[in-house]
Amino acid sequence: MADPAARGAAATGAQVPRQRLWVEEPATRWRMPDPVRRSAVRAVLILSLTIIQAMVAFLCTLTDSWLAFPMVLSGVASTVVATWSVLDVWVTRQVWNQRNGVVSVPSSSARQLRRERRRARRAARSARRNEARIRRRGAESLSRV
Repeated sequence: MADPAARGAAATGAQVPRQRLWVEEPATRWRMPDPVRRSAVRAVLILSLTIIQAMVAFLCTLTDSWLAFPMVLSGVASTVVATWSVLDVWVTRQVWNQRNGVVSVPSSSARQLRRERRRARRAARSARRNEARIRRRGAESLSRV
């Protein structure tokens, strides 16, 4: 605290306004759904391992190592697995979109289906509440007799 004004404010007990350490900013894009994010992370890990394996196979081939042939074979296999993992991300995303109805138009059928399901759940909940209320009233009148 080399600043005399700050020292004076601290001595008098006045609060010095501070900047906030963390400022929330709205996200520019929505967060990926959990299943899609999981498969994407899996795909990135598999792809990175495949690239590392390809580099090791290449270097083993340059040095005429006995490990070159097995590394090339496993590199081919891991390329197939990496392709499968990328397709898994795409398929998982499509399935999530179909099941959860990502909508961009307010009058879409997915939103309407959700609305109808919500109404049905509310109606069932209120019916259960009314039934429980009737049972309680019936039980009270029986105990009075």
